[in-house]
Amino acid sequence: MIDALLQDYRTKSAAINARLKEFAQVQKTGDDNRYFEELVFCIFTAGASARMGLRSVERVRPYLRNASHCQLAAALSGAHRYPTSRSGYVVHTRRYLRKDCGLRLRERIEAFGGDRDSRRDFLAANPGVKGVGYKEASHFLRNIGYRGYAILDKHILRTLYELGVIGSPEPPTTKKNYLAIEELMRKFAQGTRIDFDELDLLLWSNKTGEILK
Repeated sequence: MIDALLQDYRTKSAAINARLKEFAQVQKTGDDNRYFEELVFCIFTAGASARMGLRSVERVRPYLRNASHCQLAAALSGAHRYPTSRSGYVVHTRRYLRKDCGLRLRERIEAFGGDRDSRRDFLAANPGVKGVGYKEASHFLRNIGYRGYAILDKHILRTLYELGVIGSPEPPTTKKNYLAIEELMRKFAQGTRIDFDELDLLLWSNKTGEILK
């Protein structure tokens, strides 16, 4: 399996790096609206799929900053399997961020400087940010250009299990367990000499057939 993985990496490396450059560009040029949109995408993706998240964001983009729960749910209907609950998560999170930082999400994230753990905890362990655990907090941070966070979704976990990196494909339920799996994945990346962030996209694409976000 390792040989096959390395072959896949050679085949997909250019496309994977192009995608990572897109994420880096968001960090360079994205404004607060773009950051909030990326966070909403991750809220929509949780318990669904990246494709569903993308479709859902397209539906609600014009309404994200000001629409009510009912308005967002109506816009989301037919695009997401949970229009009412997910729109509620967005409104709850928007209300919190408006109070916490005036929805200046870029500035809020940058304020953590080099403190990677606190940056993720602000999203994953914060009751004000609803619908975002460690997986989607990592997803959001990766999508706005921060590196070194593993997005331990079912595809990544299943592949790590098949490769013998972890003993179970079950998702971690605590921060401690999440970080433990992330560290095992980091060591595996070092052993295969594949960049950690590239490995994340590689494993995901090998299960889904796509290199998305």
